[in-house]
Amino acid sequence: MRIVRLPGIHHDSNAVVIIGKAGNLVIDSGTSWYQSLQVERILGVLGDDSLERILLSCRRFPCSGGAKHISQQFDDCPIHIHTDGQASLESGDFFTTWASRFDSDMPSVKTSAIEDQETFILGNGQVSALSLPGHSSDSMAFFIAEKKMLIAGALLPRADRPTRWDLPTGCLTDLVASLKNIKSMGLESLVPLQGPAIKGKKHVQEVLKRHIDFFNNCIDNQGAIPKSWPRPAQTAIWNTPSPPWPLEEREEA
Repeated sequence: MRIVRLPGIHHDSNAVVIIGKAGNLVIDSGTSWYQSLQVERILGVLGDDSLERILLSCRRFPCSGGAKHISQQFDDCPIHIHTDGQASLESGDFFTTWASRFDSDMPSVKTSAIEDQETFILGNGQVSALSLPGHSSDSMAFFIAEKKMLIAGALLPRADRPTRWDLPTGCLTDLVASLKNIKSMGLESLVPLQGPAIKGKKHVQEVLKRHIDFFNNCIDNQGAIPKSWPRPAQTAIWNTPSPPWPLEEREEA
C-alpha cells in the first residue's frame, strides 16, 4: 500500500491518496476553488491507474467542495460520507457545509453512506472508517491499521490548531470523547486537516493531550475559549491559540 498526502492549498484540506493492489481511493477533496488542479495532482500520483472512490471526513466545504468535480473526472466514482452529512451534500446546503462563508456555492452531489467501522479493502491493506463526532455530527476519521495511522480530517485541524465545535452540528462534549478515543489507539502517525502529519507515538500523544486538555478547560468555562484568543476568521473551521501552540515535537530539556 502506498499513501501520498497532497498538502492543502490555501483553505483546502489535505487530500490523501491511498493506492492498493486491489483499488485506489482519496480521502477528502479540498474546496471547489482548486478542484481542477486537484485532479491533476491526483493523476500525477495514480498515473494510469483509476480512482475507485472518494471518502469524505465531513460535510465542511474545505473537505468536500471539490468532490463532485473530482468524481466526474474519474468516471463518476462514488463519493462516501457519514449518513448525517448526506442530506447537506445532496441538497447543496451552503450553510451546514460552511460554503456560504467562502462566498461559494456548494455543488449538489449524490453520495453513498459510510457506516461506523466500515472497511474498504485495497488488497494489500485496508482503510477503516470511524465515526468521531464533535466538530460535526458526521465527522469521520480513517484508520490504516498496517501503518497505525489515522487520517483525522476537521476533528484535528493541525497540531497547533484546535477545531471548532460552534459550527452547525458541532458538540464540545462529543469532541472530547472522540479525541480520547483516538488517544487510546496507540497511533504512530496522525494526519490532520491541514499541514504535516504528526509522527511518532510520543508526539501524537502529546498533541492529543494538549487538545483534550484545552477542550476540557472550555467545558469548565461553559464553552468559552480564552478571551486572549482572536475571533476565528470567517472561513476558519479552527481556533487560533494565543500564544501559539507548538507545531513540532518539543525537545527534551
